[in-house]
Amino acid sequence: MVTYSLKQLQDGSWCVCRLGFSLFSDLRLGAAIKLAREVARDEHLRSGRSVCVEMPGMESAIRLAQYARPPDVLERAA
Repeated sequence: MVTYSLKQLQDGSWCVCRLGFSLFSDLRLGAAIKLAREVARDEHLRSGRSVCVEMPGMESAIRLAQYARPPDVLERAA
């Protein structure tokens, strides 16, 4: 599964990351969530892979979105 993550910067702004690399930065939280969901949904539609969006929580990551492959694709892959 591909994971896009939100990360808060020291100045209070947020960035959207993938594989530890910042793709977009200096965003407000709402804009970061919206952009991360759009990018994740686009990747899922183009590649067919499962993709999710997460942000840090107090004890564990909070999943904000998940785009999974259709069940019939999963059954054929098994």
